[in-house]
Amino acid sequence: MEEPILEPLAGVQDSGLYNDDLAPVPRDRRKWRVGSFAALWISMSACIPTYMLASSLIGGGMNWWQAILTIFFGNLIVLIPMILNAHAGTRYGIPFPVYCRAAFGTTGANLPALLRAFVACGWFGIQTAIGGEAIYKILAIFVPAVATGPAANAFGISLPQFICFLFFWGVNMAVVYKGIDSIRLLLNIKAPLLIALGLILLYWAWRNAGGFGPILSQPSAFDPGQPKSGQFFVFFVPALTGMIGFWATLSLNIPDFSRYARSQRDQIEGQALGLPLTMALYSFIGVAVTSATTIIYGQTIWNPIDVLTRFKNPVVLIVAMLAICIATLATNIAANIVSPANDFSNLAPRHISFRTGGLITGLAGIAIMPWKLIADPSGYIFTWLVGYSALLGPIGGILIADYFVCRRCRLNVAALYRADGEYRFTGGVSIVAVIAFVAGALPSLPGFLVQVNALSAVRVPHFLLGIYDYAWFAGFGIAFVLYLILRKLAP
Repeated sequence: MEEPILEPLAGVQDSGLYNDDLAPVPRDRRKWRVGSFAALWISMSACIPTYMLASSLIGGGMNWWQAILTIFFGNLIVLIPMILNAHAGTRYGIPFPVYCRAAFGTTGANLPALLRAFVACGWFGIQTAIGGEAIYKILAIFVPAVATGPAANAFGISLPQFICFLFFWGVNMAVVYKGIDSIRLLLNIKAPLLIALGLILLYWAWRNAGGFGPILSQPSAFDPGQPKSGQFFVFFVPALTGMIGFWATLSLNIPDFSRYARSQRDQIEGQALGLPLTMALYSFIGVAVTSATTIIYGQTIWNPIDVLTRFKNPVVLIVAMLAICIATLATNIAANIVSPANDFSNLAPRHISFRTGGLITGLAGIAIMPWKLIADPSGYIFTWLVGYSALLGPIGGILIADYFVCRRCRLNVAALYRADGEYRFTGGVSIVAVIAFVAGALPSLPGFLVQVNALSAVRVPHFLLGIYDYAWFAGFGIAFVLYLILRKLAP
């Protein structure tokens, strides 16, 4: 097992940059092995958004194997920065916000931490919207008038739906208040629940669509003679970027988990085994069922909750929806609360606790109106996933360039917690990192503004629109190279 390299931390406990949640994990608490990391990724990958991700590719025109390969390759690509950024967490036992201080400065680290936290708030809202929708469907079984009430208001959601959303939101906040340990039981039962539900849906699709032959023989809309003939790569490139964006968040804050690893081998092998294959296999369920809905109902239904509502047996529907609620709750806490709570704590370690950070995450999750993000495939992939990958790609490029190239994997851990140490840079901010980040993110901005209809496409050069399709790749590459150049000029 690799010996973690730790500097003496005497004297930093009184620093404003230190609290117990952000402190390095001691050796005796590093107990995660290969199985732990594989289980983490299996648990987080087997979720409703994974199903919806695959299904949305079918809705966009892909056939089943095109969708699965796109998802697999996207996760294979994002696995690389995932493993690289995990290295510092495993070696030094530090969380993501502290890791960022080496490249961005002791104060500047709040830039990547807060951007990552904002994305987590969005994902928290999306998962909460899914859980709230499941509760709404259950309620409609016993009170049919709920489903026949007034249509969605100006906010894009009806009052009963919003009340169910707030109820599920409250359950999440209650778990956060009790502490992260309270989620362990839910995490243990969550993956089997979602996998069982997925297999049931898969059997239903196979039976009602006349076997897998009709399902898997659905043509691609990009094939010759089909409605989108010749447009495959126009859809594939941003879709691949979206697949990378799906876990681009965790590829940054993976030190929050890898800090508990016993060795680098454990985190590398565990993540490699748990992430790409699980995403591909579970998303196949979404692809097959969505394809089957085209045959069974004559329309593509990419939301599994909408598919479940077609079942007539109330007992089956209630059990399925409750399974979704429990599983969504577990994923939400594990994937979308731990990291932003640490990130917000890094903003003011002496004043913001884990509970307070969780509450901030919850409130932001409401403000983002997540039900609009998952309302259609284009908003889910091309606006949400691709959009935030334009911000996270440059951060990943800077962190990897700094840690592996500039510092050769060596950090002064004690200095990471000192406001006047070697990572202070200019008033606590690394100007080099900020410039590299802005340069990496800026080329994708015009394409994003066009995507959200804030700017007319005719006013933007075509090559800038194309850069948005490669948002994560462009941002990562530009920031990586520019950071190394500027750091050479201004060491």
